[in-house]
Amino acid sequence: MKTLLRNGTLYDGTGADAFVADILLEDDRIARIAPGLDVPADVTVDLKGKSVAPGLIDAHSHNDWFAIKKDPLPYFEPFIRQGITTFVAGNCGVSEIGFDDHNPYMSKLGAGLFSFDGTTGAYGMPEDLFAATDRSMPCNMAVLAGHCTARAAAGCNENRRPTPEEEAKMLGLLEKCLQQGAAGISLGLMYRPGLYADVEELKKVAALCLKYDRPLTVHPRAESKVSMAYPQLLGRSHLLRAVDELVEIARGTRLKLQYSHAIFVGRRSLGARDELLQIFDQLRSEGVDVMYDIYNECVGVSVITVILPAWYQGMTPEERRKPLTRAKLAVLVKASSLLLGFGFKDIQVAYIGPGYERYEGKSVHDIAREEGISDLKAYLKLCELSNFVGRVNMGPYSTPEIIAAFERDPHCLFITDAWVEEHGVQNPVLYDCFPRFLRDSLRGTGDSLPNTVRRMTGATADRFLLRDRGYLKEGFYADLTVFDEEALRSGTPGQQKAFGIDRVFINGRQVLTDGALDTEALRTSGRAIPVR
Repeated sequence: MKTLLRNGTLYDGTGADAFVADILLEDDRIARIAPGLDVPADVTVDLKGKSVAPGLIDAHSHNDWFAIKKDPLPYFEPFIRQGITTFVAGNCGVSEIGFDDHNPYMSKLGAGLFSFDGTTGAYGMPEDLFAATDRSMPCNMAVLAGHCTARAAAGCNENRRPTPEEEAKMLGLLEKCLQQGAAGISLGLMYRPGLYADVEELKKVAALCLKYDRPLTVHPRAESKVSMAYPQLLGRSHLLRAVDELVEIARGTRLKLQYSHAIFVGRRSLGARDELLQIFDQLRSEGVDVMYDIYNECVGVSVITVILPAWYQGMTPEERRKPLTRAKLAVLVKASSLLLGFGFKDIQVAYIGPGYERYEGKSVHDIAREEGISDLKAYLKLCELSNFVGRVNMGPYSTPEIIAAFERDPHCLFITDAWVEEHGVQNPVLYDCFPRFLRDSLRGTGDSLPNTVRRMTGATADRFLLRDRGYLKEGFYADLTVFDEEALRSGTPGQQKAFGIDRVFINGRQVLTDGALDTEALRTSGRAIPVR
């Protein structure tokens, strides 16, 4: 099958200036790139007035858990409409790989975020996952091996150090994943059981990344001025204490350290930005290969218990209702809110549970006013109704000014960190995150358009060793995103839909055309990407 794309304005993923040329696709590869190609083709498309980039790559995803769904397309559709063709999945320590056959701890995997419900199976090693998903999912996917998954699979899901036998098994599982093509290892130091790991354990995990020259991606232990990770409420920002831990792990090495979703939860956390970047600069000067990534949104998704102490959750309902308990809790919640710089007006309910849809999309403060109770009582009611696992969208996690500054930093990659939820209000970045980055560039608040395209294509492919992807080059895979610059420039974000993306090709197959998906092609268009 030959497809000739004529007269496109090409951004090739290198950061070089755009140029006008034709592209000949032959089966799943780019066969020729040149002006005025005069060659026979089965399909010819005139792209005059449109721009062409390599297929966009989401550098931080959890779609490994959705690629194994019996019907994966609904979970990938919003990303394809954004122009995304490829994912680096398995982030935050919670990967779908990292366990052995007949593992007795399967119920502990997923960290409470993901499960094997509705899937074609559970695939503990990369080769198994690749075999199950190659040409059986819509998009391309590389996958990281999650430390949380491997630690739980080794039998250490508790707040303790692994035994020597458990540690050996955990490290063995992670190393086997790297040998079978995992793109790196991910840490999730806010999720069980990763939050229980000490620095010495994490150094041993990092050593595997150094041995195989793969990135270590890190969801840090804290992303706010105060958190539940450290007992001290005053003094050095908890976000920066968490970065200090990463310095201890990486210093003196050539580690490829990828700091995940650089956010600052709460207004009082925003001031850590400059020191965070200074620490990264210092590490780079010492030889550590530090990069970071961002999504283009000022709010984020969290569990409803984000400001609720663990000791309260562990109480019986009778104990929680005691006046002294409520008084103590009120003081702690108020202190946490003040120290973080956000309150109940900033916590929007995304999902509580079946029968409570009336709360979705409203802030805790608004719900309290509707029901004639205090904000704290409304918050605790919602926590208990959701069995303490309700989902919220909250913020601020960043500001437009911080996002704009990070967009211009060549050490920053672009991500969504989103997935399709079965119920409730979705994460807003699910719909238009990557078009927002392109829009920022075209409106002058982000980096240049060639550099913006590079950071969501070639730079990400380089970082995660995605061979023959991320560039418009002859012989590379034919992943392409066609966009309309004027439609992007004038687009309105926040409408729960993408904008400015005209066509998407995945491995040479046109899967999106003017808003219409080729659902038949998308059944088999995606390829698994082993990293060797």
